[in-house]
Amino acid sequence: MRRVASWTMALVVIVVVACAGAGATVAQTPPDLSSKEISVGVKAAPPFAFKLQDGSWSGLSIDLWQKIAGRLNLRFRYVEVPTVQDQIDGVAGGKFDAAMAAITVTADREKVVDFTQPFFSTGLGIATPLNNQPSWRPVVHALTSFGFLQAVLALIVISVVVGVLIWLFERRHNDDFGGGVAKGLFSSMWWSTIAATQASTGDFGPRTVPGRVLAALWMMGSIIAIAVFTAGVTSVLTVTQMEGLVQGEGDLATVRVGNVRDSSTASYLDSTHIRHQGFASIQEGLDALRAGKIDALVHDKPLLGWLVGQNYATSLQVLDATFDQQQYAIALPLGSPLRKPLDVALLQTVESDWWKQAVFQYLGGK
Repeated sequence: MRRVASWTMALVVIVVVACAGAGATVAQTPPDLSSKEISVGVKAAPPFAFKLQDGSWSGLSIDLWQKIAGRLNLRFRYVEVPTVQDQIDGVAGGKFDAAMAAITVTADREKVVDFTQPFFSTGLGIATPLNNQPSWRPVVHALTSFGFLQAVLALIVISVVVGVLIWLFERRHNDDFGGGVAKGLFSSMWWSTIAATQASTGDFGPRTVPGRVLAALWMMGSIIAIAVFTAGVTSVLTVTQMEGLVQGEGDLATVRVGNVRDSSTASYLDSTHIRHQGFASIQEGLDALRAGKIDALVHDKPLLGWLVGQNYATSLQVLDATFDQQQYAIALPLGSPLRKPLDVALLQTVESDWWKQAVFQYLGGK
């Protein structure tokens, strides 16, 4: 009897534990999850989401959602909207049960919607024209840059100082630098400029010992100064002409920058005080860049890279630089019962070999 009682007690414990485990599993699943049709707000954001000719959707985010929906036995329908802000507003207003494509997680958006675990980490990129055509704009930009003006100003100041010293040494002993302060200073500075350029001054020049010593030092020093200055200018012009006006984020403050209007990129540019021109879509911005209306277009790097590679490969390029790290996630209404099961299914999916293959398929492993 004791043995029977022991087995009975053990069986009861097993049943209780199993029921408790089953209850925990059920608690993680929203009620009527499999019977409700989920409305999903999407927008075109290739290669993460794009509409095919037959009206169906494809892309990295679309494949991910369908994989997750399959794990959770979700029935859903896509609702297309034109902008990310429409997706956020639709979720916040209860129009959509979820929204996804390439939605960046930001503090402002987190105030009105919930986000799942991020599924893709990226950042902003810069598209610029390919420098395969001659252009005077990079040359003009280099010649008006602060560094170039500093070098020119330094040569002028040194030339003026030498001219004043020559006048002080020669004014009482050399008629070429006499005849009043204005005439003497003008003559001495004229000589200093001619000497710096290694042009012939004829018999016009210093006659005193201090004046000739200073003149000799200035002539030798000017040879070195002019050579260094010329090499520096040539290097700047060559690099600028070959690599373009924009070589990284630091150059954005001095050029004409474009971005997609009302995007997280616009918020970033505003926060860094970079003036920018907004466009309705990334395609419109790339068209303006190709037409020379702007010098750089800033947007999410994977989207820029895909579109440039597909439609603008012969005229535009995306720089290697990546900045302002961002994360894509699925947007949900505040307090959505979908969040927990979606998080679990999403993490299971992005940790699988399938996700690595999908990323490689659409982005080449980037």
